[in-house]
Amino acid sequence: MIKATLSLATGAVLISLNAALAADFTVTSADAADGAFTDKNYADSFGCTGGNLSPQIAWSGAPVATKSFVVTIYDPEAPTGSGWWHWVVTNIPATANELPAGIGAGAQTLPTGAVQMNSDAGIPAYGGPCPPVGETHHYVITVTALGVEKLELPPNASGALVGYMTTANALAKATLTLTAGR
Repeated sequence: MIKATLSLATGAVLISLNAALAADFTVTSADAADGAFTDKNYADSFGCTGGNLSPQIAWSGAPVATKSFVVTIYDPEAPTGSGWWHWVVTNIPATANELPAGIGAGAQTLPTGAVQMNSDAGIPAYGGPCPPVGETHHYVITVTALGVEKLELPPNASGALVGYMTTANALAKATLTLTAGR
């Protein structure tokens, strides 16, 4: 009985500690201007004429047990019935704390081991925001700290499958929401 009580108490302390550590986990972007994407981040398709450069994304305060990260940009308001995955990068090593601007278009090399998965445009690259004319959408940038070194996924995994596997292995996540409109 004492062992069971001690195990439960230890588990409760670890859960509380993980929650406290997760509270310090934050994500920022130097490319956010007043909470919005800049023109260089907008798509260069679907009627938009932006630079289609992925924003700089940095994070800090991840739990000590982190073994890798996943970074996503998702538009829950896209007129698809299921939102739109603009960028999905998995297997980012735990030693990384940033994705530089432009890295999603191949302007720079991803951290060793990191993999760009298909966006909802069907290609493994960043696809900038381009909401319908007259609308402003919210784009959720999420950095998830994982307790595994890599997600075992097929090369053409959907954003939904990546999301499922990410959630199943998550230690903590940090989000930043930016807007884009036209």
